[in-house]
Amino acid sequence: MSRFFATGTDSDSESSTEEEPVIRAPAPVYTFSDDEEETKRVVRSMKEKRYEELEGIIHSIRNHRKIKDFSSALASFEELQRAYTRASSVIQKEENGIAPRFFIRAMVELDDWVASAWNDRDSRKAMSKGNSKALTSLRQKLRKYAKEFDSEIVKFRENPDLPDDDDERKDTSSSDESDDEVKVKEKPKARRSPEPQRRPPPQDDESSDSMDWGSSSSESSSSSDDETRGATTLRERFLKRATERDDDEEGDRRRARRERRERVGKASKKDQADDGGEWETVRKGAATSDKPKMFAKDSDIDAALVVKKLGEVSAARGRKRTDRRAQLELLHELRTVAAQHNLGDALQLKLRAATVAALFDYNPKVSDAMKPEYWSRLVENVDHMVTILLAHEDMVLSEMITEENEQLVTPPYQVRGCLLTALERLDDEFTKLLKECDPHSNEYVERLKDEVRVSALIDRVCQVVERDGTPQEICRAYLRKIDHLYYKFDPRAVKKDLPPGEETSIKKMEKFCKFIYANDESDRLRTRAILSHIYHHALHDNWFQARDLLLMSHLQENVQHSDPSTQILYNRTMANLGLCAFRRGNVKEAHGCLAELMMTGKPKELLAQGLLPQRQHERSKEQEKIEKQRQMPFHMHINLELLECVYLVSAMLIEIPYMAAHEFDARRRMISKTFYQNLRASERQALVGPPESMREHAVAAARAMRRGDWRACLNFIVNEKMNAKVWDLMVGADNVRAMLGRLIREESLRTYLFTYAHVYASLSLRSLAEMFELPRQRVHSLVSKMIINEELLASLDDPSECAILHRSEPTRMQALALQLADKVGNLVDSNERIFEKQGSFFQRGGAPRGEGRQRDRPREGWGRRQRNRRRDDDRTHED
Repeated sequence: MSRFFATGTDSDSESSTEEEPVIRAPAPVYTFSDDEEETKRVVRSMKEKRYEELEGIIHSIRNHRKIKDFSSALASFEELQRAYTRASSVIQKEENGIAPRFFIRAMVELDDWVASAWNDRDSRKAMSKGNSKALTSLRQKLRKYAKEFDSEIVKFRENPDLPDDDDERKDTSSSDESDDEVKVKEKPKARRSPEPQRRPPPQDDESSDSMDWGSSSSESSSSSDDETRGATTLRERFLKRATERDDDEEGDRRRARRERRERVGKASKKDQADDGGEWETVRKGAATSDKPKMFAKDSDIDAALVVKKLGEVSAARGRKRTDRRAQLELLHELRTVAAQHNLGDALQLKLRAATVAALFDYNPKVSDAMKPEYWSRLVENVDHMVTILLAHEDMVLSEMITEENEQLVTPPYQVRGCLLTALERLDDEFTKLLKECDPHSNEYVERLKDEVRVSALIDRVCQVVERDGTPQEICRAYLRKIDHLYYKFDPRAVKKDLPPGEETSIKKMEKFCKFIYANDESDRLRTRAILSHIYHHALHDNWFQARDLLLMSHLQENVQHSDPSTQILYNRTMANLGLCAFRRGNVKEAHGCLAELMMTGKPKELLAQGLLPQRQHERSKEQEKIEKQRQMPFHMHINLELLECVYLVSAMLIEIPYMAAHEFDARRRMISKTFYQNLRASERQALVGPPESMREHAVAAARAMRRGDWRACLNFIVNEKMNAKVWDLMVGADNVRAMLGRLIREESLRTYLFTYAHVYASLSLRSLAEMFELPRQRVHSLVSKMIINEELLASLDDPSECAILHRSEPTRMQALALQLADKVGNLVDSNERIFEKQGSFFQRGGAPRGEGRQRDRPREGWGRRQRNRRRDDDRTHED
């Protein structure tokens, strides 16, 4: 028998001889694990259940934050919202409707995490597509949901270190759990049985084996008792026990390290103050060996020595391990030294130019925008350069001056550099800053306020360039001024009673553009100036000036060969020109300007106002980066919904009368493909509800005009919803609405005449005027024009004020019969041509008909050819 059965009740191996008493081993005491033990039921309140559910979701969100899993974080946040909704009744009852502090803490932590991830553009670009999309959705939903807890979040941010409201509850629950653990630990000790008696030692060799097994059984029983006794303390046996002495030593070590860091920090600050910056923090990638040393204390500092030191600093530009921030600090120190020793404004100008170049080099990626603080420093340095140049008429800053020919000490001063290039790059960086900002945030508004500084700086640079620059440089400076002026509406320009000496933006544009037209040597500047001039005229409703300038320039013929930025400006100009024509009531011209832009279906991309997803293939990162660099800032955007509405209304006013005039014409062409497709799609629908979007309003108005119901058409186009979306955005909205009403009545009258002229023998002009609420003279003019253009076969009878119709148009049945006759005639002609070809094929190779052929002799295969011919004729008729 095995020794594992030593505790059995009727085992034969219990005794070695019959004389030995049978000693039964005590029944083993089994300890159960926590899962097997009978758990005590705990009655929890609804508050504890709901709060534990919220805490579990918050814990999962924190885990997702650690691994930056925005998709899972978004799902957990949505679950958190639903859980908080379920707990709202408890919060209203227990907390008086105030959200618990641990929930507000979780919201604040999640908001900070999302904000930091959103601001880190490099990491955001490196994210996967799903993670990036989840981040955007999480940011929007969190901002919307956090508005409900604004007051609680503000109070929390004021004192974020205060304990949460559920700390006491956690402490009490943890204390209860610890008490339960102590009770569980005490239970095995109470259930211990007394130690069993040991067997007597063996007497002879015969019983040695049995005694060995008995000892083994006793050892196992004792070991089981030991395991039972130490089951609860087995974990503590392998844990490190922290004593009070260890805690004191650990606290002493922390305090010592803290004091040592404070002493080192104070000493470094003191040394920097005493020695002038000898101590420095070495950054990653910075080469301290390349940093030039400053002047010695006993050196005689003059302009030559400062220029030499500037050359040493500039020589480190572009190297791989050069610290750009250290370079800026050295240049600042050089300017300070030059100012202290009064080395002249020419040297200050040279040092400022070097600082501007170093600020441009500070940003490692040209495609990314500069930081706002460095851009502000850039504006200050360029402004100082302009101030110095305007203060000294004998000082010239030019790229044509070499470093050997510089004059920094004696007048006339000559300094190498280019102020205009610095201004152009500064303006480009300002545009990049605007593109990097969220256009719907306050940050964009703050950045846009800097445009006043940029415009003022451009004006001052123009003064310097007008004094010292060449005509080509003046053209470049004027073009920068035009770029900040052409898209702005000047309300003074549309006033008729202006003072004679006041200069409006139209006069400024005319002055700058005329100079560029006369002096520009490159076609690009002249082209951009013309397009900007046309845009500005169209913005102020100068339709004829803008149209004539476009037609005389012939830009539409070769604009496709221009650079992308010029093509974008051309598209913007044509869009604004179409809006101008529509405001002036020139519907055909407006449709012509907007047709090429809107029929492509990609006006957003053509106007550089955003990127549309491509269905066939995705853009590469480089291509997407290039296209994003071409985008226009948000404040320069043209309203795409306004453009589409103007295009559809213009197409409606042209297409509907044309469709009514050529209803039965099989060769009718489509004037506007986009409008025609929308109208056909609406007509194919079995049930058409009331219009909701702007496009549906335009289609519903077109269907009403087609019926001749001009009042319904006008109500669909001009109503409160359309006014708020479209018409109120235009300058002179009341005039535009009045113009729309007049055009809709006139075109509805023409549509009515085209549709129902075959019903009448004569029409009273006075009745038409009353029906369409138009002046009688205007109705007479419209009918006369239709008669002259042969659109209406009628004549006017002035005494009776009637239009007498000479011949009515064919009915629908007659028109269909005529179409059928045309098709049948075409089919007969095609059959005759096919028959002639087949006849010439069978006659090939034989003698001419009537010569050398015996007509009375039957030809071979005549019956087979006749059968084939009949079969071919049948196929032709089927086709």
